[in-house]
Amino acid sequence: MATESVKCTCVWLLLWLCVRLSQTTNTRESMDDDILLPYTQGHGPSHSHRYVRDCQPIIHGNTTYESWASSNRSGQPVAEAKLFVSNIPGSSRIVYGHMTVVNDPLRTVSVLEPGGPGGCEMRVRATVRETAEAAECLYAQNAGFFNTGTKECLGNVVSNGRVVRDSGGLQNAQFGIRKDGSLVFGYLSQDDVLDQSNPFVQLVSGVVWLLRNGEIYINESIEAECNKTQETGGFHTFVDVVSARTAVGHDAEGRLILFHFDGQTTARGLSLWEMADFLKEHGVINAINLDGGGSATYVKNGVLASYPSDHCIPDNMWRCERKVSTILCIHKRLCQPANCSEHGDCVDGHCLCHDGWQGAACDSLVCQPLACQPHGICTANGCVCDAGWRGKNCSQECPAGFYGDGCNQTCSCVNGGSCDPVHGRCTCPPGFHGNYCEQVCPLGFYGLSCAHECQCEDRCPCDPQTGSCNTTLPGGTNYTLHTAGHCLARKMFISWRREEDAYRERPYFTERTWLIITLTLATVLSASLLVHLVQACRAVSVASHFPERKDYSYVPLNNINGVTSCARGNTERAEKEDFQLEDSDSQDEIWSSSHSGQS
Repeated sequence: MATESVKCTCVWLLLWLCVRLSQTTNTRESMDDDILLPYTQGHGPSHSHRYVRDCQPIIHGNTTYESWASSNRSGQPVAEAKLFVSNIPGSSRIVYGHMTVVNDPLRTVSVLEPGGPGGCEMRVRATVRETAEAAECLYAQNAGFFNTGTKECLGNVVSNGRVVRDSGGLQNAQFGIRKDGSLVFGYLSQDDVLDQSNPFVQLVSGVVWLLRNGEIYINESIEAECNKTQETGGFHTFVDVVSARTAVGHDAEGRLILFHFDGQTTARGLSLWEMADFLKEHGVINAINLDGGGSATYVKNGVLASYPSDHCIPDNMWRCERKVSTILCIHKRLCQPANCSEHGDCVDGHCLCHDGWQGAACDSLVCQPLACQPHGICTANGCVCDAGWRGKNCSQECPAGFYGDGCNQTCSCVNGGSCDPVHGRCTCPPGFHGNYCEQVCPLGFYGLSCAHECQCEDRCPCDPQTGSCNTTLPGGTNYTLHTAGHCLARKMFISWRREEDAYRERPYFTERTWLIITLTLATVLSASLLVHLVQACRAVSVASHFPERKDYSYVPLNNINGVTSCARGNTERAEKEDFQLEDSDSQDEIWSSSHSGQS
């Protein structure tokens, strides 16, 4: 048990030591004690670009920078790094450093902000190693100057096509790569920096143009970059002192070359004159000086490969890499732009464009806008034609019988009508009308849209297409005419009858009244006839009971004797009762008389 307790104690002690060591390692920071500044106050000269142009040697004319076509060796490695240990001519000093040759600068070199995009704006500082790891740099070294107090990036900064910082025309030596791959070294006006005809994709500011067209250009640089208030002070010290240095230049083949020299200000390293001689001996054509002193750092595959000159906090026994500003990063081949304009895939520095796009940056449509006009628009899938048009360049109308987008809708026009290729509306030939030209012109009209009236005699119908009066109507039309004529005739007769009735004299009595009168008269006549029949039957009956009355007539005596009116009243009832009998007597009398005559 005691043995196991000792073992546990040892394990915990080892863990504690590891933690302490890791904390000690992680908390080491640079003291920023090896400071090498070109200017004692501010940064950069106060004079203008015009001053630089006017003061440069006449041989250069008005051009204040040099441009050189970069190499494009896509079949070779991205870069070749060399470690050197060299003697400095005229001295007993030995210099250690790295030279990195880049075969395809446009696609493999980037100016990066400290800690990544936005670092300059946020005024942060980061070690070269930290920035390089995030960007997967194969090789990296520090680049631009910065304000050690405010952490502000100084000079011009363009990173992967994005303008991060514009110095406002500050006249310090510049290094940049334009969109077409040309390498630029020298002094730039603000217009040069912001020029969009061939914009910079990478740009960083240094101090002192070391080599121009293969010749040392330091004296001219002092004239161009030194501020008049300190021309005999700090700037010359910055140029002449030995220290750790970094530089960037190019050779005659257009390969970009990065230089890093280890050192410590006033103790070891190189002056700018010595560095310029070293670069010239190695075939460099144009080169500028970058930030040096304790900032000089070189990283290879994420590992610190240089010997920093700054002491560490909290133990100055060690040397620590400084947190710096911008860096130069050499990475795997990237496309320009890196995302291939969002229309392609980047493969080994070349954009493989998606369908419909072309160009090195996949930024140009396969179909050009003018090729699709005026009846289409250019897209990634080629020309997209307006409704009613088709073809590769949208130059052909829809074939007959079709219309709409893609000419994929079928027309519904009949009787030879043609449809609009855009909307499908029917245009009818002469003699037809309707939405689909399905109706013949109404009788009496002809021509386009049935807009003309026939001019035939007696208002006879004409040919619906030509308007000719000498035409034979089809059977269906004849039947229509017959039906219409029959209908019109009936309506005419009804109309005439109504007109006659309107003008005819109306009777005093209506038909109903006449019917009532007729029935009443018939009833009266029937009653009268019935009465006479009854009387006749009664007379016959009397004659049969009194046969003696057949030979004489009965004449009442009171009528003969003229009885007075008084007697008439008394006998009136008797006369009425005998009225039928008197009639019979009269007939008998007449008959008797005739009979007597015969006898």
